[in-house]
Amino acid sequence: MAAPTHVAVATMDALVWTAPKTMEIQEVPVPAPDDNELLLEVAAAGICGSELSGYLGHNSLRVPPLIMGHEFSARVVEAGSNTLADGSKPQPGQLVAVNPLISCGKCDSCVRGLPQLCRSRRIIGAARAGAFARYVTAPAAQCWPLPQGMSDIAAALAEPLACAVRAVRHAEERVGVGREEPLLILGAGAIGLCCLAVARAESAREIIISDMVDARLQVAAAWGATTTINGRAEDAAQQMRAALPLGAGAVIDAVGSNITRTLAVQMVRPGGTVVYIGLHDESSPLAANYLVRQEINVQGSFAYTPADFAHALALLASGAVAPTEQWIEERALGGGVSAFAGLVDGSIVTPKIILRPA
Repeated sequence: MAAPTHVAVATMDALVWTAPKTMEIQEVPVPAPDDNELLLEVAAAGICGSELSGYLGHNSLRVPPLIMGHEFSARVVEAGSNTLADGSKPQPGQLVAVNPLISCGKCDSCVRGLPQLCRSRRIIGAARAGAFARYVTAPAAQCWPLPQGMSDIAAALAEPLACAVRAVRHAEERVGVGREEPLLILGAGAIGLCCLAVARAESAREIIISDMVDARLQVAAAWGATTTINGRAEDAAQQMRAALPLGAGAVIDAVGSNITRTLAVQMVRPGGTVVYIGLHDESSPLAANYLVRQEINVQGSFAYTPADFAHALALLASGAVAPTEQWIEERALGGGVSAFAGLVDGSIVTPKIILRPA
């Protein structure tokens, strides 16, 4: 399809993943929206941990060449006759938060109210071009109008926060796990911090969080973590056991490495729940006999429902999560090449990098 006539240019710069550990700025055609879609000008786009595993070639959902970017806010370029997620009409220039998970609405999972498990789901930035570019297309029904005064960076945080909303709900809803019991979160990256914020907003429970970067743990402490533990410490496991003498009622693994998946099982109490949301390693061995004998509930948590996304926007509007320099760094799109490399090699420890394509 030809580039839309309402855009003054036919091409745009995009951050393109071309091979494992290789990102390039390329000039690509401006996308043209289908009938049910909007053309959007990207305002802010966050780098997700799952994209780091994709960058390394460890994520089967992503195949190069690909323009990643699924955590984003954008402005409507052309409104058309479609309606937004809340049924309202889009307006040119309107800022929206985009739910990048596209479902069919007809399969058994969608009928059960679980569109994130759609048999034919597609994710913007994985199955199709994403927001690490000046322009992107998205179904109008996936675009959410924003509460008054919400910034474009806050709106770009709706997607990872919605993931956290669902993970915390899984941790609290499984049989035998009460909100008064301690919660252990492994990883204080963006998803781990968002899980902390959601859990703290909904409960006064004890929350222990572990990470290998002191700066991230300082953010976690400021956000209300009861105990912070540096995983690099020689006695990290002993510190966890001291903080959790009976084990955690629930553990959320926001990393997804072989080490953290094993640690989560070791630190949960008998009959407790382990929620796996991190996606670093494609597969991991688990102590199946131990899981059986301790009746440990193992729960995967993938993405979110539209209700989770709406709840995330409400939490952002309430100030439960605020985009501050304490945990967010902004970069131009061209800075994405070094950002991916730095996040992978550990030279960048900021929990969330936001790219600004325009």
